[in-house]
Amino acid sequence: MIKARLFVMSALMMLLTVATAAAQGTTEHATTTGSQFWVIPAAPAFAVAIAAFGGAMADGKAIAAACEGTARNPGAGGRIFTMLLLGLALIETLVLFTFLTLFIPGAGAVK
Repeated sequence: MIKARLFVMSALMMLLTVATAAAQGTTEHATTTGSQFWVIPAAPAFAVAIAAFGGAMADGKAIAAACEGTARNPGAGGRIFTMLLLGLALIETLVLFTFLTLFIPGAGAVK
């Protein structure tokens, strides 16, 4: 749990740093000052990668819990399956919303 918190905090700090660096100047300044600004166009891609990783982990835990619940009480399998599908749809929706931020003008790499 500590490693997960550390990973989330470091990813959040990286994305916040990228946002402030991107807001400070024009693209000419960002491309001529050095190779440290390669992260600015790649920030949405990193966000999608983090969201996909988190969604995959959440999907795995949800499916494992549903299998365990069905194994413990086979009579409730139908209700568990319904709740599983609803939960998986909501998890994947968050990942898709993160992916769609790539196509918002000014927020992603596609302009």
